[in-house]
Amino acid sequence: MNTTGIADEQDRLWNGVSGQAWVDQQALLDSMLEPFIAVLRNVLDDVSAARVLDVGCGTGATTLAMAAGTKGQGECTGVDISAPMLALARERAHREDLRVAFIQADAQVYPFPHGHFDRIVSRFGVMFFADPVAAFANLRQAAKADARLRFVAWRGPADNPFMTTAERAAAPWLALPERRAEGPGQFAFADPRRIREVLENAGWRDIGIHPLDLACSLPEPLLIPYITRLGPVGQVLQEADADTRERVIAAMGEAFQPYVHGAEIRFTAACWQVDAHAGGVAP
Repeated sequence: MNTTGIADEQDRLWNGVSGQAWVDQQALLDSMLEPFIAVLRNVLDDVSAARVLDVGCGTGATTLAMAAGTKGQGECTGVDISAPMLALARERAHREDLRVAFIQADAQVYPFPHGHFDRIVSRFGVMFFADPVAAFANLRQAAKADARLRFVAWRGPADNPFMTTAERAAAPWLALPERRAEGPGQFAFADPRRIREVLENAGWRDIGIHPLDLACSLPEPLLIPYITRLGPVGQVLQEADADTRERVIAAMGEAFQPYVHGAEIRFTAACWQVDAHAGGVAP
């Protein structure tokens, strides 16, 4: 596997069209994915002074929530490869007067302090590594001996029809990028056996993988901005001619009708909640 090429591709993507789309849609995305915040913040338990690392922190929602959860006594750090997303995250931290640090780096290779973090969390940020075992091993060395890891990742496309509706509707008109088996990408950790294998090979222990189904929603008028900017369709549609764009938008609007409930779009996010312990002396 050409991991360097994959890492470069991810860097271009998240520092280009995809990263900017997440910045532009930050408020919508944070509202839509808000139910996951409590799931991740619960890993703090009573560790108010915890040192927390948020992997793939994006525009900062989870990092800021974790900082608020430590009541100002902890140390919260977010890491992401996307410069535009981190710029917004820093602005938000400043506005909310929260003490957080943000690092622009690939968490797979960044030299984090050895044995430093009490908690490592991620909301949909760990499915994009070029070499997942190397990435989680690097995070493992950054964890204290008694540290806990918790992340949420999407289950498969069959469990998440909402997430692939736009692609199916747009396929007759757009040449969409092929989803690679085992990623990197949204469904890279669809197979729980792969998750367990990756974490075990990276040195994590006491691994728990549990299905997590949360009800999510977004305002109906914001559906078209959402599906025309994000995901595989959002990447390709920006380059389409006006006629193709019109046809695709009409088809997608029709395809999403089953999810329309009055003024809201509602869907179930089918994910894995993954927990693990560092389990001993950090390597």
